Amino acid sequence: MPYDIAIIGAGPAGCTLAKLLDKKYKVILLDKRDILSENCNSKCCGGLLAPDAQKILGRMGMAIPSSVLVDPQLFLVRTLDFDNNLERYYQRFYFNMDRLVFEQWLLSQVPKSVDLALGCTFKNCEYTGEGVKFSFTYQGKTFTEYAKVIIGADGGHSMVRKYVFPGKKMPETYVAVQEWFEFDKSMPWYNVIFDSTITDFYSWTITKGNVLIIGSALKMNNLALDRFRMFKMKLRDRGLVYGKKIFREGALILRPGDISSIITGNDYCALVGEAAGFISPSSAEGISYALKSAYCLADALNEGINGFQRRYSKSVRTLKLKLLGKNLKCPAMYNRFLRGMVMRSGIKSTDVLF
Repeated sequence: MPYDIAIIGAGPAGCTLAKLLDKKYKVILLDKRDILSENCNSKCCGGLLAPDAQKILGRMGMAIPSSVLVDPQLFLVRTLDFDNNLERYYQRFYFNMDRLVFEQWLLSQVPKSVDLALGCTFKNCEYTGEGVKFSFTYQGKTFTEYAKVIIGADGGHSMVRKYVFPGKKMPETYVAVQEWFEFDKSMPWYNVIFDSTITDFYSWTITKGNVLIIGSALKMNNLALDRFRMFKMKLRDRGLVYGKKIFREGALILRPGDISSIITGNDYCALVGEAAGFISPSSAEGISYALKSAYCLADALNEGINGFQRRYSKSVRTLKLKLLGKNLKCPAMYNRFLRGMVMRSGIKSTDVLF
């Protein structure tokens, strides 16, 4: 069997797993994007690295180079509640980064012993009784390989999850839409916007250099783009002026309503990061969960392939409990009446000096 472990997806979860796996394993890391190419597109992401993600990177001894970071580095979130006409500021310690450069840096941490298959699109997989046969395309040609274990690190729209666990419950799916605009003003905060006429999740604005990103996590239906246009009109009506649109991007994101939709895998397949359902239902932050679940899986596999799934499932119990806590937090954020009470109280808010 050519490979011990095949990792589908070279995002934060896949690259971290490939980095941490014991060198005794023969590993292939596959991704449909050629992340190292000059014309590679970044994933649709706000590009903010949360404190939990910073912490796990530090624990793993991974120091982020300054080239990953972009201006401005801001530590204030302005929360706008359009439903209740409220505004509050909260201190947060996110790193503002270039998502593509971050992914390229993570990929640079992968050992040379790992076979990289970039620009390859995963097509399907099946269990053979001894391992997994999987197929992918590269430059129009189809290739087939074999592995003892296949890892789905391919995000919320995981093809590995769909092939191996077709009947399993999926978390609710949203579509994240972002548009990038020319912007020449100073905005010393990130905006988080709640408006139930747009979405039952949230929207945002983030500045990166001379660019303003406007985004929203929307119900996945044929009204999504109309609601996004309505959201931009509301921002303009409230005085936000921005320049020419540079481009639009989108991605599917999961919002697990309960931990029953989380799948860690079986004896020949494991899921990590958002593919498993590890993503915050309150903020859609997923990088910290990708890194932590990848660490847990690497630790389980490094003890041996036999019994790895039992060890992995046990190891991620703390992540499941954390997601349970995030779900309990959601009503205070997304129920307009409870959110209004919290914001009016001023709990944990920051008084600004400008």
